[in-house]
Amino acid sequence: MNYKLSCFALLLLIVFSYPSIAQWTIDVESGLAFENYNKVRIPNEQGTLFNFTDDFELEGPVIPFRARVGFTFYDKNHLILLYAPLSLNYTGKAPYDINFQESTFGEGQNIDGFYKFNSYRLTYRRDFIRNENWIVGLGFTAKIRDASVSLENDAGLSDRKDDLGFVPLLHAFAEYQFSDYSIYFEGDGLAGGPGRAFDLFLGGRILLTEEISAKAGYRLLEGGANIDEVYNFTWIDYAVVGLILQF
Repeated sequence: MNYKLSCFALLLLIVFSYPSIAQWTIDVESGLAFENYNKVRIPNEQGTLFNFTDDFELEGPVIPFRARVGFTFYDKNHLILLYAPLSLNYTGKAPYDINFQESTFGEGQNIDGFYKFNSYRLTYRRDFIRNENWIVGLGFTAKIRDASVSLENDAGLSDRKDDLGFVPLLHAFAEYQFSDYSIYFEGDGLAGGPGRAFDLFLGGRILLTEEISAKAGYRLLEGGANIDEVYNFTWIDYAVVGLILQF
């Protein structure tokens, strides 16, 4: 372990000792989010399946935010740290009896629902193609999922399910560059076993100054898990705008 830590420290020392081979990027984005579905059953076998999207009213508009800090070294290697919070609030009358966790929310009761899915990720990407027009890279992402679902009625009955876990994902990037703008695809994703997770972006960016670019595009967030404790699958579309600072 000490040997590995020493090698990692030496790598960082080499990178930071030669600023010309390294570059920092700050990427922030916002926009509007639109639900396709948010299906929940907790616990999976004894709970009641309901769809937040169809059965309740989303309190919105939902304005998402995410921020990334990227570090590029030796041109083709990228480390990216992402913070992507997501919180959705719902309200409405229960369309039927809902067994959720250890509580039952009766049909017709006024319900306040809450859904949280915060994501923290560390990505490594290596560019395999890098020329005048194209950049194409592959890598992997270590994701920490901080999720929570809760229901509360107007009589004060409430129940909640929290979930904190690790998810490994594959990462892909492809960009076609013109003179002062580009179109690009970037995504994390993996499917198989009891669940899946996809975070995909397609859009473009245009150079505003030598250090600042503006970006816009479409983002898809879809995935969930089907395990003993939880059944939850969510699909959210994003209209995205943002700024990218490189230095």
